[in-house]
Amino acid sequence: QAQLMESGGGLVQAGNSLRLSCVGSGRSFGGVTMAWFRQAPGKQREFVVGLNWADYNLRHADSVKGRFSISRDNAANTLYLHMNSLKFEDTAVYYCAAGSRSILVDTSPDAYTIWGQGTQVTVSS
Repeated sequence: QAQLMESGGGLVQAGNSLRLSCVGSGRSFGGVTMAWFRQAPGKQREFVVGLNWADYNLRHADSVKGRFSISRDNAANTLYLHMNSLKFEDTAVYYCAAGSRSILVDTSPDAYTIWGQGTQVTVSS
């Protein structure tokens, strides 16, 4: 059974950095579009950043451009979210997700079929 598991969340002061990891198991995720989403209390799940299957097409939400980046290590079957200059409004549960072998990076959660359980990121102001 294919699974994703996030880690690396925690409490961090505004302005600092954090790196989240998402380890895949049960199959290789190297050939599909992967993305990070987040969900704050009382809000809908929103797209943060994604990477297409061939790693040449990146897409960022406007709110994180210039601060967040995504990368993956196919040998380790691991996806990363690098978060810099964190803000209070970045506080949320962060999820990694796997989609299809798509050229485009879809921002809709409906395009992704496998999800991790989420990891909490809390930014103190």
